[in-house]
Amino acid sequence: MQLILHKGKKAFFTRFYGGNFLISNFLSQPVDKIKEEPLNPLMTITFHGAARTVTGSKHLINMQDGRQILLDCGFFQGRGADTDSMNRHFGFDPSKIDFLILSHAHIDHSGNIPNLVKQGFNGKIISTAATRDLCAIMLADSAHIQEYDVKYLNKRRERENKVALKPIYTIKDVAEAMNLFHTIPFNKINKIDEGIQLEFTHSGHILGAAGVNLTLTENHKSTRLFFSGDIGRSNDKILKVPEPFHQADYIICESTYGNRLHDDPEKTEKKLLEIVTETCVSNKGKLIIPAFSLGRTQEIVYALNNLYNKNKLPKIKVFVDSPLAISATGIMQAHTECFNEKMRQTMIDDPNPFGFENLFYVRKAEDSIRLNDSKEPMIIISASGMAEAGRVKHHIRNNIENPKNTILIVGYCTQDSLGGRLVNKAEEVSIFGKKYPVKAKVRVLNSYSAHADYEEMLQYLSCQDPARVRKTFLVHGDYDVQQNWREKLREKGFKNIEIPEFKSSWTLD
Repeated sequence: MQLILHKGKKAFFTRFYGGNFLISNFLSQPVDKIKEEPLNPLMTITFHGAARTVTGSKHLINMQDGRQILLDCGFFQGRGADTDSMNRHFGFDPSKIDFLILSHAHIDHSGNIPNLVKQGFNGKIISTAATRDLCAIMLADSAHIQEYDVKYLNKRRERENKVALKPIYTIKDVAEAMNLFHTIPFNKINKIDEGIQLEFTHSGHILGAAGVNLTLTENHKSTRLFFSGDIGRSNDKILKVPEPFHQADYIICESTYGNRLHDDPEKTEKKLLEIVTETCVSNKGKLIIPAFSLGRTQEIVYALNNLYNKNKLPKIKVFVDSPLAISATGIMQAHTECFNEKMRQTMIDDPNPFGFENLFYVRKAEDSIRLNDSKEPMIIISASGMAEAGRVKHHIRNNIENPKNTILIVGYCTQDSLGGRLVNKAEEVSIFGKKYPVKAKVRVLNSYSAHADYEEMLQYLSCQDPARVRKTFLVHGDYDVQQNWREKLREKGFKNIEIPEFKSSWTLD
């Protein structure tokens, strides 16, 4: 039996465990009403995002006693007209969730947290310290972008006599969400509630990213569930590499590059230099690099810094045009505990690996606009990585019709995003409601991705005995890629591999 005590918006739970009475949250005020609800017969998990697609990571665990644990709460991105509606409506009641466990700070994993809070969630958000610090700036930036984009779009809608749009959330909602964050360190088992143990292990990918190790105990039976979040590279030049994790009964595994192998990192640096030289020296054009403010931007800057230290980088100006990237870089430098040993040694001789002569960080909007007016050759690194929002979208709009310029895609883009359409060689793209012919060159360097390829993911999963894994769920990938990834896992002995559909539910028996 479960009793749920309601007081205003907040639900307080009392539970019975083998005759022992536990009050999860002490009540010092009178209770308005007591409602009895039936127990769930089995523990279940429902996939509310990143199901046969890459973005919108949200996986909801329902325990037998009625408690709910949400793994990630990300934004859907690059899904055209459906994106807004999918982000506004969760498909579950946020007020009933007890815990949100966050794997990392990327917007497709964390971006809808303020909306979750806005719609009634008032539990704990559990993350690493670096993830919390990054969310503080990334979620605020997301709110600002929404407010700016809505204001821009509403000008046109007003002319067309259409109803004005509202942002999904505001900076006020972000502030309320940040008050709910609780941080725990890596590699330490934490009891977050009766029968719920959590441990974070390093997964690489970005600063603070963690694999989620959960042990859920009910009726004297324990279930071990592992959620990979996003898996980083085994040869990351900055961060600690993904580390082994505990044997799991159930695994929720990403599959972004489940059918792909990355190029050799040394070849990638050579290709980057070739593209810079061709665009900025030979053609005297602009090199526009859409890059996520967190992780990818710092990796590109670090690569350019290495070329500079080797006296190979041409003497051209490099602009990081993203206030968020500037703040994220500062947070990275404050969390060197996430750096690998080689990076720590590098910083002895080069204390600022994210800065060199002719590198400029741009905060003010007016300075960003001036970059479009300038005719001199330059490199512009700007967010977002899929070119769906932010300043880079304006830079692409202003430079896409000039054949001297190059747009360099350095990471994964969904097919429907602006970056994805450019990768797929669209002859014309729509930007802010207007169509532009693609005359600039479009180049791709996927090996700068922070996602592991399939060999690196197999290496990561090699710590597991496949015979002891009851079921593996593949998430965060395109369906055709996931089917390829499933076959590779089967070859390694993994059985019962599922590719969940959107909003499908599964029992964890």
